[in-house]
Amino acid sequence: MLFQGHAQVVHNDEANNFFTHDFEAWKDFSSEAPDDEMIHTVKARIRVPQVIVLMLFDRLPKKEVKFTRHNVFERDKNTCQYCHKVFDRKDLNLDHVFPRDRGGQTTWENVVCSCIPCNSRKANRLPHEAGLQLIKKPKRPKWRPFINLTFPSPHHESWKHFIDFAYWNVELGE
Repeated sequence: MLFQGHAQVVHNDEANNFFTHDFEAWKDFSSEAPDDEMIHTVKARIRVPQVIVLMLFDRLPKKEVKFTRHNVFERDKNTCQYCHKVFDRKDLNLDHVFPRDRGGQTTWENVVCSCIPCNSRKANRLPHEAGLQLIKKPKRPKWRPFINLTFPSPHHESWKHFIDFAYWNVELGE
């Protein structure tokens, strides 16, 4: 990516001043690096970059949240969507709001988390027919509910400016 001009190397000096280098500038800068930080090409020795910045960026691919039992529980926060109580997952079921035997499909928009007593009470009826009401209408999540970002300590000191855990988890003011 660096050679093709799609990225530049980000390097900081002892005073934490940051500089970017294209391939040619990085190749020149590499001449002063210790041998254990180098890669060898046929014609040159180049220092291995620790941090790069992309110069061309289209977008991240849009990925849909997979429809799984685990993800439905995450979306609904382990809460029965009828009685509003939080349960251990072993005490929860998935319920088709519009029953399958009436043509209901297994989709994000038709499946909710329910406790065993509420699921038994509802059976193969619509919620209002069983005297139940949904907390909220089920829908496909636009985000990945199961992602829990954790950042290990940086492998390289130069990474700490870019992947500091606290930076990404500080609540922003209004």
